[in-house]
Amino acid sequence: MQGLIIKSTGSWYEVQTDEGRAIKCRIKGKFRTLDIKTTNPVAVGDRVTVEPEPDQETGLITELEPRKNYIIRKSVNLSKQAQIIAANLDQAFLIVTLASPRTSPGFIDRFLVTAEAYDIPAKLIFNKLDLFSAEGLEILSQYQSIYEQAGYPCYSVSALKATNLDQLRELLKDRVTLVSGHSGVGKSTLINALLPGYELKTGEISDWSDKGKHTTTFAEMFKLPFGGYLIDTPGIRELGVFDIEKQELGRLFPEIRKLMDDCRFNNCRHINEPGCAVLEALEDGELEPSRYDSYLSIYNNNDTRA
Repeated sequence: MQGLIIKSTGSWYEVQTDEGRAIKCRIKGKFRTLDIKTTNPVAVGDRVTVEPEPDQETGLITELEPRKNYIIRKSVNLSKQAQIIAANLDQAFLIVTLASPRTSPGFIDRFLVTAEAYDIPAKLIFNKLDLFSAEGLEILSQYQSIYEQAGYPCYSVSALKATNLDQLRELLKDRVTLVSGHSGVGKSTLINALLPGYELKTGEISDWSDKGKHTTTFAEMFKLPFGGYLIDTPGIRELGVFDIEKQELGRLFPEIRKLMDDCRFNNCRHINEPGCAVLEALEDGELEPSRYDSYLSIYNNNDTRA
């Protein structure tokens, strides 16, 4: 039987077969699909072949169909291993909040670089619009300007007040979309607003850390009533960029990519080389300093929490 992995809970996967049946499955034997070490060889969004287990309600995943793409991150505390977050995506939404909890530019940039590396179009969804003061709206405008100039579509919503959610429904329609972000940014509230009747558990923000408490503990795929699928993922505290060569990093920042071919040297690192078009743009105010700081941070393998 062929089917789609719609839920992952560690060693067990829920597969929706093409006949419409949901089967709880394990992986058969030493199942390996990539040349990299991953904690999960298959992920939500994967198309697989399943064999029913004799005299059981469960099945075995025996084959993985070729992937269109996937998104991956370095496993926390396992620097040489990685976790595939989801596969076969049409787009990724990063839910961003500027307070309670704050999503830093460094975190946003690491997510965008990862999406670029794996050919996944990314959009930024600024949530909790209902909490913004006049000053907050000004800061929001600055953030949006930075990312729109870099080429990333930005949207402002309030999951709690259902503000601008029609825009999101239009974007989600007939597409497979990953929804990601820190814990506490309102992912579950947003998904509940988009999918009436699902009632995903939502959590409070921790007072002592201003960080969200994890309410989603595994990845899960939901069929949207207006067409398409939405993949909810556990909140990410840290995002380690995985398996990206330093000489390729500049190409994963769209605004740096546009400048690179004008550098004097074709192996320019964009750090201190003479005739570097990227550094000239930075000096002339044509390149956003926070984006360049993120480039340097990732290039130098600095802290993933930034």
